[in-house]
Amino acid sequence: MLNPQDLLARNRRWAAEIKRHDSHFFQRLAKQQKPRFLWIGCSDSRVPANEIVDLTPGEVFVHRNVANLVVHTDLNCLSVLQYAVEALRVRHIIVCGHYGCGGVRAAMGTKEFGLIDNWLEHIRDVRRLHQAELAHLADEDARCDRLCELNVGEQVVNVCRTTTVQNAWRRGRRLTINGWIYRISDGLIRDLGLVVERPEQIPEPTRGQRPSRTAQE
Repeated sequence: MLNPQDLLARNRRWAAEIKRHDSHFFQRLAKQQKPRFLWIGCSDSRVPANEIVDLTPGEVFVHRNVANLVVHTDLNCLSVLQYAVEALRVRHIIVCGHYGCGGVRAAMGTKEFGLIDNWLEHIRDVRRLHQAELAHLADEDARCDRLCELNVGEQVVNVCRTTTVQNAWRRGRRLTINGWIYRISDGLIRDLGLVVERPEQIPEPTRGQRPSRTAQE
C-alpha cells in the first residue's frame, strides 16, 4: 500500500524522467503558464484532466469539484473562471462530466449523506427539471448516465451566464464553452454537441428531449 513517502519518491523519479527527455522543461514551465483551455471537471480520481486529453503541465488550467458543478455562489469556481479568462486569457472552457458519476448517482436517491447533501441539491434540481424524460429510461444505470449528460448541459449554461463570460463576450473576446462527457470504462471523451461562442447561442432548457445515443450505449 502506498504512503506519502512513496509519492515523494515517485515524484523524484517522474521529474528525473522528464528532465532526461527535455532538460529545460521545468525551467520553461517555471517562467509562465499560457494555457488555452480551462477544464471544469469532476473530482473523481479516475478522471485526470491533463492525462485523458494527453496534455503536458502548463497546457490546461483545471478546476474540479464533486460532479463538475458551476454554482453561482461558489467563489472558488468563479475565481478560477475569472482568473482563467481575464489573466490567463484562455480561449476555450470545457465542462467535462463522466458517466457513472458518484455525485450524480447519489443525487438520484433519497439517502442522506450529511454536509454534501447541500451540494448535491444542485444536481437534484437538474433531475427535477428532466424528471419526465428520465422516467422513460429502462434502468437506473441509463437514468444515471443521462442525468450525467444533462448535468453537463446545465453547467455549460451556468458558465455562459457568469459575469466573467458575459463581460468577455461583451468586449469582443473569442471564448468558446464546450460540454463533454468521459466514459471511464473505455477512456474516451464524447462531445455532447454543446458549443457556445456568443450569448445568443446559450442553450434553452432541454426538458423533453429524447435521451442521447451515448446514454444508451
